[in-house]
Amino acid sequence: MPPLKTLIDDVIVVIGSGAIGQAIARRVGVGKRVLLADLRAENADAAASVLGNAGYETHTATVDVSSRASVQALAEKASGLGRITGLVHAAGLSPSQAPIAAILAVDLYGTALVLEIFGNAISPGGAGVVIASQSGHRLGVLTAEQNQALALTPADELLALSFLQPGQVKDTLQAYQLSKRGNALRVMAEAVRWGQCGARVNAISPGIVITPLAKDELAGPRGAGYRNMIERCPVGRAGTPDEVGAVAALLMGPEGSFVTGSDWLMDGGVTASYWFGDLTS
Repeated sequence: MPPLKTLIDDVIVVIGSGAIGQAIARRVGVGKRVLLADLRAENADAAASVLGNAGYETHTATVDVSSRASVQALAEKASGLGRITGLVHAAGLSPSQAPIAAILAVDLYGTALVLEIFGNAISPGGAGVVIASQSGHRLGVLTAEQNQALALTPADELLALSFLQPGQVKDTLQAYQLSKRGNALRVMAEAVRWGQCGARVNAISPGIVITPLAKDELAGPRGAGYRNMIERCPVGRAGTPDEVGAVAALLMGPEGSFVTGSDWLMDGGVTASYWFGDLTS
């Protein structure tokens, strides 16, 4: 069966075609062109097949978010398909998947690049969401100067910040937490610029959501800690990609039109328990 005919030439760009990216695309991509981009072509193709079989009009691309040229090429391809009215940035590396330098390059610098380049391409009335993480909420307090630097330093200068240098970042978890805190700060700052063309952008900081990436973490060296978080948080379970999709649809849709520059924490209460409950110990 062919895909449903698109009603308008609106394009939703989904960077990171995994479970969360697909769940959001299902919510916001009806009647629109969905461009699925991933570092690995086979991942984008697999997602396109699933969504295409469900009636969506899909297109695919490869992208390395740590490369300015690659992200720019993706924005140009998306613009060639129509008006970019939605951006979903769900690509990233977890603490168990990569070394410190790679996490900072993809999760921090890559997100800054995506926000900058697509902020120049998004159409009036458009909206974006960046998938950050609860982990950024468990990082200790940064200085005002560090917050300012993560929010406003030009993307190509971010990785040269003194507190991100070797020896300053102690392990991959801290690199991940710094990156995700940086994502939320960057979204807040970029919301001001996006607003100048009538667009909005927000972050979502999920807790443990069952995806292949989360399964890597649960099977990794920090698996016991993650299982403890699930068991002792107020909700008492992990989340699902569809729950993230529901929040993203709210933020990207008309009901969320007064929301921009925000970071929505949805973690089943893990962060609440970490600071004020059983997970403090």
